Amino acid sequence: MISFQLRRSYQSAQRLRQVVNIFFRHGFGQLVEQLGLQKYIPFRKRVKALGQWDADREITAPERLRKVFEELGPSFIKLAQVLSSRPDLISEAYANELRKLLDEVPPFTASVARSIIESEIKLPLTTAFREFEDFPIAAASIAQVHQAVLSDGARVVVKVQRPEIRELIETDIRIFRVIARLMTRYIPEANFFNPEGIVEEFARTVRKEMDFTDEGRNACRFRRIFSDTPEVMIPRIYPEFMTEKVLVMDRIDGVNIDDVSGIDAFGLNRQEVALAGVGAYFKQIFEHGFFHADPHPGNIFVMADGRIAFCDFGQVGRVTEDLREHIANLFMALLNKDFDNIVSEYIEMGIVSQDIDMDQFRAEFRTDLADFIEPLYGLTLKEINFAAYLNALTEIAARHRLRLPSELLLVNKAMMVLESIYSELDPNFDFFKAAEPYASKLMRSRLDPAKTLERARKNLVDLGDFAVTFPRQVRMLIQKTIKDNLQIKMHHVGLDRLIRDFDRSSNRIAFSLIVSALLLSSAIMHSAAIGPRIYGISLLGLSAFIFALVLGIWLLISIIRSGRL
Repeated sequence: MISFQLRRSYQSAQRLRQVVNIFFRHGFGQLVEQLGLQKYIPFRKRVKALGQWDADREITAPERLRKVFEELGPSFIKLAQVLSSRPDLISEAYANELRKLLDEVPPFTASVARSIIESEIKLPLTTAFREFEDFPIAAASIAQVHQAVLSDGARVVVKVQRPEIRELIETDIRIFRVIARLMTRYIPEANFFNPEGIVEEFARTVRKEMDFTDEGRNACRFRRIFSDTPEVMIPRIYPEFMTEKVLVMDRIDGVNIDDVSGIDAFGLNRQEVALAGVGAYFKQIFEHGFFHADPHPGNIFVMADGRIAFCDFGQVGRVTEDLREHIANLFMALLNKDFDNIVSEYIEMGIVSQDIDMDQFRAEFRTDLADFIEPLYGLTLKEINFAAYLNALTEIAARHRLRLPSELLLVNKAMMVLESIYSELDPNFDFFKAAEPYASKLMRSRLDPAKTLERARKNLVDLGDFAVTFPRQVRMLIQKTIKDNLQIKMHHVGLDRLIRDFDRSSNRIAFSLIVSALLLSSAIMHSAAIGPRIYGISLLGLSAFIFALVLGIWLLISIIRSGRL
């Protein structure tokens, strides 16, 4: 157990050193220094970087960050996917750049894939499959996919997890947590986007994605959702071959949703295909609150009979009933170009801090919305870019430091990707018109008497709980006050960083005074001929001078290593 922990600590330290050096090489030295991680950078690299103009610094910071994540591999690419869906926190420029990262890596060997499959399903490959293609049809950071034929003749695909990917990702999660804690401690302005919360969200997402049994359950749920929708196809999962590292499902014979020529070759009506695809997504979001959260063209197919087929169910989004209603209300306000209702919905969602002046916020937020929405009054719904509209709403929310729910941002991300895809199929596609029936149906359901009674019942229960607990809480508060036992917790923002910088500065000043005193003592001893002399130079004075020189060089090196001259 101890040896395992030591090995894990060594792996984490080595990986952290690699991460820090790559960030430093791509021009993020100031961030490294702020986090106190400069000790992981060799001294020669720091000296080499002084005054040197790295070619990477000629490009923008978002581009440099994308290069960093690309070089650091699978875990960082997955983290980039999480961050790219949060433009409200990292800004639209960074989100757009991180979306460019492709989750594509070289495949691992067929012999390794065969070994993993046999180990997981507890059967020889030749027993389970009549045919198995060694060369994968797709290879990503977590898994690769092979085509196969089961012993009963069913044509399937086999998803196989990469060897040792779990160890690498768990090591990186530990590093992410360390960096997030340092950012919270030493960069107070980073607290707005909650780095520790983002790391935990990433850890939860990627661990679920590495558990193929969870993906299999998601696929089965989608299959039930669309069991009465003939225009949508969800591949069947084979539970006897479903493990944490292996997943077998029906093969999809079709073309990617953005393959316009392929769809035309099938003789299909592109407008009908677009409408069926968008309708499938709105059914997921507005009716079931459970949706496919990774809708890029490689995960959506069009079959020869016109059906829309989905694959890769590792990333899903869940929307609560309350949030669904808020989304529907925001959408209808969008249709009616009613920014008063949009402001009200944001407030009712509870994402506006109680510390701010609500009247001032309402006025300023309404003004920003008006500046954006009023130019749209003369346009038809077809002429409005839905993706740009959602982007603008997200930017306005970020400008007012609103923390939008991650589920809402996942919905926004999915809608923007979908509009981009379906606009290629049908340039005149009306996204608003396609969504309106689903949003209207959800809003009408709010008036259902049964739901109204249920909401009233919950409110009465909450009111009863408040009536019971409030007197008890007041009594406890009074008792603590009387006993002088009332405690007030205060949090000093940035105080640790100030103390650290002050301590470092005072140490350098003390060091400088010692060096100056030694130099002065050396001069006095030499002029006063104190102690033994050689070639007319006082040995004591020379010793003091050499000691002062060593200390001075040491001080200069420490300043250079800190990156702050």
